[in-house]
Amino acid sequence: MVLLTTIASREIKKKYKQLSKRYHPDKNPGDKEAEQKFVQLAEAYEVLSDDEKRDIYDKYGEEGLKQRSQGGSGFHNPFDIFASFFGTGHFGHHQQSERQGPSITMEIEVELKELYLGAQVEVDVSKQIICEQCGGSGAKNSDDVTTCNVCGGRGVKVVKQQLGPGIFQQFHSTCETCGGKGKIVKSKCPVCQGKKVRRGNEQLTIIIDKGQVDGGTIVFEKEGDESPDTIPGDIIFKVKTIPNPKFERKGDDLYAKQTISLIDALTGFEKNMTHLDGRNVLLKRDKVTQPEFVQIINNEGMPQLRSKSKGDLYVQYTVVFPTVIDDHTKQVLKDLFEKPDTRNIHEKDEL
Repeated sequence: MVLLTTIASREIKKKYKQLSKRYHPDKNPGDKEAEQKFVQLAEAYEVLSDDEKRDIYDKYGEEGLKQRSQGGSGFHNPFDIFASFFGTGHFGHHQQSERQGPSITMEIEVELKELYLGAQVEVDVSKQIICEQCGGSGAKNSDDVTTCNVCGGRGVKVVKQQLGPGIFQQFHSTCETCGGKGKIVKSKCPVCQGKKVRRGNEQLTIIIDKGQVDGGTIVFEKEGDESPDTIPGDIIFKVKTIPNPKFERKGDDLYAKQTISLIDALTGFEKNMTHLDGRNVLLKRDKVTQPEFVQIINNEGMPQLRSKSKGDLYVQYTVVFPTVIDDHTKQVLKDLFEKPDTRNIHEKDEL
């Protein structure tokens, strides 16, 4: 539930755009009523979009605005002005709460490099939006919306049922004439066909923080499907990591494999590995490297989300052996590696 006294500025801006288009003098030439409503909307939006004026109104009401304008008398309750055009109390300043629509969950695929460096991703979202033509009323013109004469605009009617002689039961039932809306539309909007909403696209900029985790969520509050009867729900993006051919992520650590020759494994080496950000990370060994040996390089893993710390990089070495060696090389290797073994055997015998 959301207190209407803290309605987000962007919601007010959306409503203002919809209504100002509907009542703009260019769309209603010669219509004095539409012109008056357009002026009232502009005055209301001037208050609601100005932090200072809205603060004065919240604290001191209409009198505060009048005093600020040196005694002017043209100010009215800006929330009531918006509410009068919608007829559903969406912006009623004294109404306490309003239902919120369901959230939309979507999956967004992100490269591991983007999770390492951080990124901005532009996404086109298809969603339900309030019809700009009718401003969410569903009517062709403003005077095509009338109050239901059956329920008196309440959306419900009182039904009495006789249970016995002199005994009656009274209960409320949804008005069948207006379908519980309290309003009746005589002529439907030609754009939305009276549905009040239509499908539309909106582009959102998603900020991918450094170190964002796989399966993590990014929430756009109140950017979901629009409806004149509810507050928009949230759009929730769930991060899915696209597999990287070189690095694998496990928590805040990165894992990679590096191939080395037999000579490198025996004598040591210095090699450069290109990291996700394009830097060269030095891989250095001055000892014998066994096959499948894992070297840990500190602070070269993933950035930790909203932290300056990083995980570690784990490099596993694969030793490539020659497929063929000649007889001379075989003998050299035997002479080289058998001598220490022979000496060790003699030492054990002497003991």
